[in-house]
Amino acid sequence: MTDDELAALPYRPNVGLMVLNAQGNVFTGQRLDYPSAAWQMPQGGIDDGEEAEVAAYRELQEETGIAPEMVQILAQSTDWISYDFPATLAKKLWKGGYRGQKQRWFLMRFSGLDSQINIETEEPEFAEWRWMAPDELVDNIVPFKRSVYEKVLEEFREYLR
Repeated sequence: MTDDELAALPYRPNVGLMVLNAQGNVFTGQRLDYPSAAWQMPQGGIDDGEEAEVAAYRELQEETGIAPEMVQILAQSTDWISYDFPATLAKKLWKGGYRGQKQRWFLMRFSGLDSQINIETEEPEFAEWRWMAPDELVDNIVPFKRSVYEKVLEEFREYLR
């Protein structure tokens, strides 16, 4: 796939979830496919015809076991935030059909107990999870997503301590 062919591909619609606990820390999971390097906030695709908010609740439960009644949406990003996959990754993911993802981000407050979080879901995404201080996020994410995390932190700045 040439650079021009890659640039002509669409972005995959996606939701991203910044979940805060009572102390203002953010839920992060260490990816199963990059266990030594990549922590991230939950995220996932929006199905055809699905509203972004519905996808946010679905993806949260699918990836973390957190039920919708355990969170409250505080805010959502004012616009889509997009990023490109590295070329080698773009060729592998979703049969090479996307150049990257465009994400609608949701900020949620978690009101449950840590013991209610269960990453051992039907199709697990994470090897482990932890609460991370917001100022640690950018340094712990894969480099090609860092600008997204910077934008998300800026977007939700007024809610973060």
